[in-house]
Amino acid sequence: MESLSLGLDLADSTMNLLPQDGCVNYWGKVFSETESLKYYEIFMHEIDWRNDEAFIYGKHYITKRKVAWYGDQAYPYSYSGKTRIALAWTQTLLVLKQKAEKLCDCEFNSCLLNLYPSGEEGMAWHSDDEPSLQKHSEIASFSFGAERKFAFKHKTLGIKVELRLENGSLLLMKESTQTHWRHRLPPTKKINSPRINLTFRKMK
Repeated sequence: MESLSLGLDLADSTMNLLPQDGCVNYWGKVFSETESLKYYEIFMHEIDWRNDEAFIYGKHYITKRKVAWYGDQAYPYSYSGKTRIALAWTQTLLVLKQKAEKLCDCEFNSCLLNLYPSGEEGMAWHSDDEPSLQKHSEIASFSFGAERKFAFKHKTLGIKVELRLENGSLLLMKESTQTHWRHRLPPTKKINSPRINLTFRKMK
């Protein structure tokens, strides 16, 4: 199985990090340390965080990871057997939505936020391919707080691509990435501080 680990020096928004069947661009840091800390603190205290829930094989799980769902309208978004209704944008989220749209040259109408309290909380292999999302639409991801490893794996070929997401950075997934690739945030005991992740999306 081929595995490709990318260093932070390869942060280049014009370069496709995937070898085939999709496109992922990484800008690296798009905010200064001061700006990143400001947004981290705002989102920590102003977002309506709720512990994430999942129904897997009939069992109900509540995670330490927290989530929040915002959008242009009260969009329902269902995954892991749970449906969430989008809240109205905060002013700060709208500012970052506009930043993402300008840098990525596309439009978004919703945002799923994740709060990982420590490195021990992660996300298993999955694709953001729910029927409510526009097929092959862009997903822009801002990261604030702890730097974490992020990984992609091709669904049929098993090829892996890994990189580290910096504090204040931007990652964009687009085209057929969700069709052919899964991604995850691997858990680690080496990181004790929180990470906040904003993923701007396009609902149907």
